[in-house]
Amino acid sequence: MMTRNERYQNDHIVHSWEELCEEVYHESWKPHLSRYRSDYAFRGLSDASYELKNSFLRNCDMRPELEYHLLRNFRKYSISKDAQLSASFWRSLVMAQHHGLPTRLLDWTYSPFIAMHFATANTEKFDLDGVIWKVDFVKVNKLVSEPLNHLLCEEKCNAFTVEMLEESIVSLNDFDKKLDKNQLIFFEPPSLDERIVNQYAFFSVMTQSTSIMDDWLVNHPELYRRIIIPKELKWEVRDKLDQANITERVLFPGLDGLARWLKRHYKPVNNGTEDDL
Repeated sequence: MMTRNERYQNDHIVHSWEELCEEVYHESWKPHLSRYRSDYAFRGLSDASYELKNSFLRNCDMRPELEYHLLRNFRKYSISKDAQLSASFWRSLVMAQHHGLPTRLLDWTYSPFIAMHFATANTEKFDLDGVIWKVDFVKVNKLVSEPLNHLLCEEKCNAFTVEMLEESIVSLNDFDKKLDKNQLIFFEPPSLDERIVNQYAFFSVMTQSTSIMDDWLVNHPELYRRIIIPKELKWEVRDKLDQANITERVLFPGLDGLARWLKRHYKPVNNGTEDDL
């Protein structure tokens, strides 16, 4: 069986907080702008062995026909105040993902520090190395076929929006049929609520609901990088993110996020005493 190091060509193990901060901003300097502007989307995972597998595939396995029924019934039973946001299938898809329905979308963020949060938020995984995926979404989107390829040039932007996608693609079946097989795009969701805004949210989507993004990326090694956060470094990264207010209290506004933050913040390290808190 192929090991992780053999499968992923671009793994970089960091050994300090300083190295991690440098690595997430690698290649962000744009000489023509004289500014730092990263072209990368970030996704943090608590276990470096996790695949970039969407929630639909994890839930429904190789049963693509179930995707239509999930989304159809989600739209059917949505309460009336959400009717406007469910006006198109793209908006329904975003809302469904946002509320936990299994979909083919994957969550990403423009913020490397929010990706660090998700790589270190689960203290039950602190015995495992975490990972931050960096994918050059600008180059990825330029590879998409028609009828979407020309839209980015027309709009003079690097990422698709729901409004742009609605112009050309009217259903998931349409998305799969109109584009070439095994296509990947990144798009920005509408600002449904504070959580999407605060998480600087970004989504990827592939043609075919059962596609695994890892399989696509290993064939395009120039487009991604994996930053491995060793388990020994996780507590330091976690504590420094908390000090910077990158916490559940901010990323999940409301009492649920507050409770999740407090639960983790007051978890003793190595069964410490109250003096350790």
